[in-house]
Amino acid sequence: MTLISEHVEPDTHERILVVAERLFREIGYQKTTVADIAKVLRMSPANVYRFFDSKKAIHEGVARTLMGGVEEAAEAIASRPGPAASRLRELITAIHRMNCERYVGDAKLHEMVEIAMEESWEVCVAHMQRLTETIGGVIAEGAASGEFEVHDVPGAAMCVCTAMMKFFHPQMIAQTANKPGPSLDQMIDFVLAALVPRGQAAH
Repeated sequence: MTLISEHVEPDTHERILVVAERLFREIGYQKTTVADIAKVLRMSPANVYRFFDSKKAIHEGVARTLMGGVEEAAEAIASRPGPAASRLRELITAIHRMNCERYVGDAKLHEMVEIAMEESWEVCVAHMQRLTETIGGVIAEGAASGEFEVHDVPGAAMCVCTAMMKFFHPQMIAQTANKPGPSLDQMIDFVLAALVPRGQAAH
């Protein structure tokens, strides 16, 4: 019996998140209720509350899943062999592209992310910390190989993330989409130029 419950419980937890994400996309976060999620799953709201103590907890779980996908993609790029500058460019581009695809093009899901950002939930803070650490890892490797000239790797990583916020933050991506300003490639060129030793060009 124990073995069965160990398999069923995580599966139910995951199914709740999958259904919640679908409903958030279809009818919006504000309009979706725990009862709606329970109805699709053919279970009682009380059973849903066995796994998540509130709608906010479900929301955080969905956000963590979506953000986790971006983190995994970034870490996969960071761990590849090759020049640090090339990996950093690809990593930043991937984060921007995935956030555009996941949030900006989907008004209902964007609403969910907007609420999460406004409330500064721990999952959002942890997401940015993880991305900063991944970027910092690439910068550290570039500094160790002499490709970058950096004396404060954590500080440099935070500066890169702050510089790229317009391209990382779902709300800012949406708000600045048609506004004048540097392109993604122009900003990446600027960031890389600040990391390479003076007199050298970033590739």
